[in-house]
Parts: sequence; C-alpha cells; structure tokens
Amino acid sequence: MKRNFVLVLSILLIAVASCSFTNRSFETDDRDKLLLDLITYVLERGHYEPRDIDDDFSVSVFEDFIDVIDPTKRYFLESDLEEFEQYKFQLDDQIKNTEISFFNLVYERLMQRMDQIREMYPEVLESPFDFSVQEYIDVDYEKQGYAKDRKELADRWRKQLKYATIGTYESKLNLGAADPSQALTPEEAEREARENTRKTMEEYFDFVDDLQRQDWFVQYLNTIVDEFDPHTYYFAPEDKERFDVSMSGKFEGIGARLQKQSEGAKIVEIISGGPVWRDQRLEVGDEILKVGQDGEPPVNIVGMRLDDAIKLIKGPKGTVVDLTVRKVDGTVEVISITRDVVELEESFAKSAVIRKEDKKYGLINLPKFYVDFDDYTERNAATDVAREIERLKSEGAEGLILDLRDNGGGSLKTVVDMAGLFIKDGPIVQVRSSARDKEIYEDKDERIQWDGPLVILVNELSASASEILAAAMQDYRRAVVIGSRQTFGKGTVQNLIPLENIVRSNEYGDLGAIKLTTQKFYRINGGSTQLEGVKSDVVVPDRYSYIDLGERDQQNPLQWDKISPASYEPWDGYIDYETTISRSTARMKAHPQIALIEENARWIKEQQDETQVPLNFAEYQRREKENKDKSQYFRSQMVYDSKLDFSSPRYERELFTQDSVLRDKRNRWHKDLARDVYVEEAVNVLQDLKLNNIKKDKLASRTRG
Repeated sequence: MKRNFVLVLSILLIAVASCSFTNRSFETDDRDKLLLDLITYVLERGHYEPRDIDDDFSVSVFEDFIDVIDPTKRYFLESDLEEFEQYKFQLDDQIKNTEISFFNLVYERLMQRMDQIREMYPEVLESPFDFSVQEYIDVDYEKQGYAKDRKELADRWRKQLKYATIGTYESKLNLGAADPSQALTPEEAEREARENTRKTMEEYFDFVDDLQRQDWFVQYLNTIVDEFDPHTYYFAPEDKERFDVSMSGKFEGIGARLQKQSEGAKIVEIISGGPVWRDQRLEVGDEILKVGQDGEPPVNIVGMRLDDAIKLIKGPKGTVVDLTVRKVDGTVEVISITRDVVELEESFAKSAVIRKEDKKYGLINLPKFYVDFDDYTERNAATDVAREIERLKSEGAEGLILDLRDNGGGSLKTVVDMAGLFIKDGPIVQVRSSARDKEIYEDKDERIQWDGPLVILVNELSASASEILAAAMQDYRRAVVIGSRQTFGKGTVQNLIPLENIVRSNEYGDLGAIKLTTQKFYRINGGSTQLEGVKSDVVVPDRYSYIDLGERDQQNPLQWDKISPASYEPWDGYIDYETTISRSTARMKAHPQIALIEENARWIKEQQDETQVPLNFAEYQRREKENKDKSQYFRSQMVYDSKLDFSSPRYERELFTQDSVLRDKRNRWHKDLARDVYVEEAVNVLQDLKLNNIKKDKLASRTRG
C-alpha cells in the first residue's frame, strides 16, 4: 500500500512539475483560487474514479453547498435561492477557471441573513411561549422549501426556538417532582427555559463571529471534493494538524468519533477504554444536540459546523461536559461525561477464554487493524492476534471466535498477514488502482497458526479491512460469518497528499492536504466489497438493522462492480459447512432474545422516521413518556445471561495483581460477553464445526478404529 501511494504521488508530482503551479495568473494574495486549482488538479488526475466536471456536477455542488451551510433552512429566503440560481449550471466553468463569485455571493448573503437573525431571535424570545397551543415542528428539513419572506422565516424561528425550549421546560418542571424545594411554577419554568435558550443562541452566534471567511471557503472546497466520493476530503492546515494528532494514538476528550447531521452531531464510533466507553450511556447512532460545560447553560449545536461542535465537546482531562443527546430510540437525555486522556490501548487485540460445560473456546476481540507505519515489527494487529492465538491454544481452546464488530478497518498488510494465520497459502484480496491495474495480495507462508473451527462476528460497522478478512475467510469457506445482513461496504483506499508538495514556489505557507481515494478492494472471487460489503452466512438482527449507517447511505459513494476472480482453492477442513450454517440460522430464528432485538430495531426505525414533533406540552410530555417507557421496556428485557463462563488467559491473570485497572476492564468486558447472544451462538457454531465437520477428526477416529 505504501509503495502504491508513493507511485501515485510521484505521478502527480511529475505531472504538476510540467504544469508549473507557481502563481499562474492569480493575484499574489489569492490563496483561495490557488487552493481551488490545486485540489481540482489532484482530483482529476489522482482520484480512482474522477468525475466529469460538467453541468450535472455543477448542479450537485450548487445544491450541496447551500445545504451544507444552511441545513435547517433557517437563513436563506426563496428570493436568495432565485438569485443564486444563475450559477446553478455555471459552477463547472467557475471551477475550471478558478472563479469564486458564486461562493462570494452566497457567503456575503449568509452573513447578511445571520445578522438579521441575530436581531430577530431576541424579539421572539422576549415573549413567553404558549405550550398549550396545538402545533408541530417538522424536523425533516430536507423536504422543506425555503421561507417565502421574512415573516415566514420569523415563524420558523419561533417554532425552532420553542422546540429548543420545550425540553428544558419539561426538565425544570420535573425538578420539583424530584425535590420539592426546587419546585417551579409553569410560568417560572417557562421563563428560565426561555432564558437558557437565549444564552445558547448568544453562544452560538459568538462561535459564528469567530469564524473567518476562510473557514466557510473550506466548506465550499469540501463540497466540491465530496462530489467524488464520501471518503475524499480536504484538510485545511488546522484540520490536518488535528488529523495527525488523532493518528498519534492519544488525545484528550470523551472518546467518540462524530459525524455531521442537520440535527447536531451523530456518534459513529466509540473508542474502547475512553470516557464514553466507560460510562456506557451513549451508543453509536445517538445524536448530540447541545453541549454544556460542567453545569453551565448548554450551547445548541444544531446547524453548527462539526469542527466547532467538536471544539465544544473536547477539553482537558478532568473537566466535565454535559451532552444533551437524542438517543437512537428517540428519547432525549442529558448525559455528563468527565473528559480524560483517551488511550488507544483498548484498540489493541485482546482475548478471552470461554468455558461451556467441559469444553474451552477462545475469543479474540480486534477493534481495528493497527500498525506502526514507521516500524511494522514494533506492533501490529496480525502479530498480536497470532500471539493471542498461541495463548488460547495453551489454554486448551477447541474453537476460535474472531470478533470484528465495530472494527472500522486499518492496515491492509495486517489483513493479509492475519488471513494467513488461518489458511495454508493463497490470495487474500485484489486491489485495483486508478490506472485500473490489478494487484493480488497473497499469503505465501504455508504455516497455519490456527486450523481449528473458526467463527467471525461482524455488524454494520465492520468496515474496510474487516470486510477484506471476513470476505477472504468466507470465500475460502474457512470461517462461518455471523452478524448483520451485510457489513459497512467501504471498499476503497485513501492516501493523504500534502498540497504544498505540489507547488513549485509557495508563498502561502501550509496549504493543508487532501485525503484522496486512489484504489478499490475486490474479493478473491472478483466481487467488490464496495456498497455490498460482506453478507453474513448467518444473519441476525441488531439495534442498527434498519437505520442508515453503511456506505450505501453516504453521499456519492463509488458503485459496486466486479473483476476477474483470483485463482484459489477453498479450504477442505469442513465436511458439512452448509449444514452448520443451516442449524445456526434455525436456532437464531427460534431464539426469543433475537425476536426481541428485531422488535427493538423496528421500533427504533419508527422513532427515527417520526419527524413531526409536538410543541403542545401535554402532547410532548405524553409522547416523551411513551418513548421512555418503551425504551425502558426494551432495556429491561434485553438483560440476558448466556450461562457461559469467561476469563482472561493465564498471562493476563498474572498481571491483575499489579494492574487493578486492567482487571476491572476485563471483568466488565467478560460480563458484557456473558450477556451477548451473538457470542453464545458463535460458541454453538464452533461446537457444531468441532463435533461434525473437521475432516482430520473424522480421519483420526477411523484410524483409531
């Protein structure tokens, strides 16, 4: 992979040198135009599947940029859009000619409208909200048009501010129920809630004031970049620095990765061992709506740039952040998290010994395919998994579960090396570059680290490298894959290219970098993992089964395709592979816990599809109570005990006497595993494979007979 990246970068540098990116026809201070030209050049010549910059591209950039900077349609009017329309089919020409008059017009109009809203919202908040009125707000902003005039816009803001206030109003009334000394009259609660909303708006506009024109221009650049695919991204210098810090393996914050949503910021990954992971109240799919600092009035982050929301959420170790969160089931809670140094030690492989009756099995959890790019021998996922396998073998494990759930991927080399632990030799993955050259990555080591029964657990958040490993083991018929209907579906490779490397003479300083999609993964059977991911052999529902999480739900994903298969021989260790899968599928369909999970998943989808929120307090309160009761019902019913016994391998148990933190982490992990119906079924499958399907055992028994 590193060699391919150098090749791509070298081609770009050679081509650029011949084009002489000094300053061309730009003014000496016209940095924005230089950035636009550089990024367009890299996209057209380096992207795996470059798009034609034509009228269709122009329309997409036009619509997406307006949506990015005004996602809730609370600033622009219909008349603004009519004026912007003159550029709808011209942006392709503007991009090619490095013209930015469209951006300038939209930016200047946005600043004007924001100034008007800054005067408008205090007037709305001067008068009490009447929560007895029967009215609703529709939070599906994508389906709304723009306000026809300022009167209609003012009414939208009135509803939006009322919506922002009603939850706080309910909380303040509820304080009296818990502590009579803090009881407020409805009038007092309404006044205090409205004041909180006013402070939130003031803080929001303080953030807007801190933004410079360049910050908005970066949004425009990334709108253009995003049209190529969802994983190609321009990092401004400050963003590049944060990216480098995040890759270093340590940072201070809450330990969660976020994605921009029109309603706030959605949690898309929880980092093992971090504050959110330890707290256990937040989960992937939850949306953060407001952010407060240790009891201070919260700031509403709806409509705020993700970078600025993250600045509010991150902070020094030991400080507290109060997050107002809409859970995946629709309920709204305030969850306080104490920030900490997020160590990525919990991102490394760890194992557990499973006891069922008189048999032992092993489980290895792998949160990511990590590697030290400066020194592969220092530490990487493949060698760590090999080490854990040996430890489990020494414990007497008769079957192995590799847990890749929530594993977002990582190093390709580690995938190839890890796959080689389970097969004799052969191809693991095919990679095609933007030049359409195909390269096959193979395991050439004939040693097999683990030749026993193997199950791989996946879910919708298993992506990229996880999908390569699961696909290879599935194509070889080496493992039974249990999990979601399909994995994430990210079958592309990105490389980071610093833009300053492309400019012969640069008087502008750090120009940032572009993360560019340059390659695509293909299974050894020829099919891409892009969009389709890996379809589990045994499909089981989870809470995410019906909500939008995968690559197919991203904007502008590359499409699925296939190439010629590699030459490989399926593993011949199992004699009754299909029967094992059939038995597992039947067990899952009949399992009452799986039926409950399916019911919960459908209910969560219904909650997310409900976009009409009542602003009448009685109805709002009734709906909130129904949602919380239903949510509590599922939480109480989800308590499950597989009756399996989990423990750490011997080497780790010896560490517990000196490391109580490690002991506590493992004890909690083992309790979670004991409640995990998917792990329970994985053990059942291992039993079936061991008892009925291993050829060498059959042959051994015949020899003994």
